Amino acid sequence: MLILFNKPFNVLCQFTDKEGRKNLSDFIPFKNVYAAGRLDYDSEGLVVLTDDGKLQNQISDPNHKMLKTYWVQVENIPNESDLNKLRTGIKLKDGITKPAKVKLINQPKLRERVPPIRQRKNIPTSWIELKITEGKNRQVRRMTAAIGYPTLRLIRYSIGNWNLKDLKPGEFKILK
Repeated sequence: MLILFNKPFNVLCQFTDKEGRKNLSDFIPFKNVYAAGRLDYDSEGLVVLTDDGKLQNQISDPNHKMLKTYWVQVENIPNESDLNKLRTGIKLKDGITKPAKVKLINQPKLRERVPPIRQRKNIPTSWIELKITEGKNRQVRRMTAAIGYPTLRLIRYSIGNWNLKDLKPGEFKILK
């Protein structure tokens, strides 16, 4: 079984939580399926779940170099010089990231996030599309912060050939 799920903001990417926070069990009615990779509590977007351990490993293992596409709303507007730093790799405390594919994009058509992002009256925001094959802890947020553009909203749009397309937050679909 393969499930594509559009994880909403402030949902844990696991099936249980001792603190009573929303988690995958609030949306996915199937037993014995597991997330192939994680998405942070405060991030949104595509999570692939499967009951196939081999497939789960293939999706989440960075050695298989499965491309992940993120739409990232950042504070301010990055220039090409800053984006080039992401394209060549950013030094983080746990090592240098692999080069990312990155470009400025128009704001994607999205539902409003609840709660909305914090807005500052005198600081604009912009959107970038970031494509990486790694998945270090909070990597995208740390990458944008390292070049001086804090992440305000983070949405994983695709993993490999799978994407959110018409899935609304909280919805899933089963692939054959």
